[in-house]
Amino acid sequence: MACLFRVPAEVVKQRTQASHFKSSLEAFKFLLKDQNNEGLIRGFYRGWNTTILREIPFTSIQYPLYEFLKKKWAFYEENNKISPLQGATCGSIAGGTAAALTTPLDVLKTRIMLHKERIGLVALTKNLIKEEGFKSLLNGMVPRILWISAGGFIYLGMYETVHFILTERNEINKKLQ
Repeated sequence: MACLFRVPAEVVKQRTQASHFKSSLEAFKFLLKDQNNEGLIRGFYRGWNTTILREIPFTSIQYPLYEFLKKKWAFYEENNKISPLQGATCGSIAGGTAAALTTPLDVLKTRIMLHKERIGLVALTKNLIKEEGFKSLLNGMVPRILWISAGGFIYLGMYETVHFILTERNEINKKLQ
């Protein structure tokens, strides 16, 4: 469901970064006017399938790894609980790992969004490896890892903080009853 909003935003962002558009609003208006003959939906949702193809393995790696790291860390803690900061650290490591492993899919998603004509994933992958080498599938890996690690730290750290506060509040209420 998140991709319903994420993909159009990504298309506008990618087009703004890699083209002659002066702003995201200009890229958005261009897509709205359908000057590229793709149609409104196809223009805004170019790369939808590849985005889904990236998101499923990303999420399938990130969240189980996050839970695994929390359980391992909690095992070594006195009360078998981790702090919100420790949870945020687990979220950062899990996000960074998932980002690294799914970078080739992210590269392909970006190339499809930016390709002048519609192109299939298999054809794009073959062309990319043939013309630029396999290493091109790893372009942008370090910034992606850093960005998603920071996001995992903040997002899952906030989750852990709220969870901690609500759990503590619940335990206090039980003691008062």
